Amino acid sequence: MKPLATDALLVIDMQSDFCPGGSLAVDEGDSIVPLINKLGRRFEHVILTQDWHPEGHISFASAHPGSQPYTVTEVAYGPQTLWPDHCLKGSSGAAFHPALDLPHAELIVRKGFRREIDSYSAFLENDHRTPTGLAGYVRERGLKRLFLCGLAYDFCVRFSAIDGTALGFECIVIEDASKAVGLPGSVESTNEAFADAGIKRERSDV
Repeated sequence: MKPLATDALLVIDMQSDFCPGGSLAVDEGDSIVPLINKLGRRFEHVILTQDWHPEGHISFASAHPGSQPYTVTEVAYGPQTLWPDHCLKGSSGAAFHPALDLPHAELIVRKGFRREIDSYSAFLENDHRTPTGLAGYVRERGLKRLFLCGLAYDFCVRFSAIDGTALGFECIVIEDASKAVGLPGSVESTNEAFADAGIKRERSDV
């Protein structure tokens, strides 16, 4: 992998709450931090996303009396997986993992900050209509190809890659620099979705 001047590394949600010890920990989620740091040093352009939820967010099981985390409910924009409270804006859990070392990152995209809508994708909220503004930034900077990594492979990395591809960018998922939540069938359906969208899955070579 030799990044071009029009490539960017898109690092998805490398936050403390998604790592061991956090409220929505991905198994071994912190293990990819050193690799992401190495990858970041190869890219001129690095963009970070950050889950940034208010209290009572629609994705929290606690906001739906009688509901349990990891179940699915229907909301105005369709099915919504319910999660433990996580990444409350301004909290230590919402902060980037302390070992993440990407000082040249040029943009942080915060998502999920509207109480009544979740946002897995770096590009669109979960109604699949409301933009985050990232697509406009990437276009105005003249970036063409996006390499995605981070947490979690089967949710936010997945939806970011699919939406980015639909918006006209070439998206490549770096598998060994991503970790999955691993709900029943979620990794398999993610791999199928990537194949259907023509999204490449590659391994780093650092």
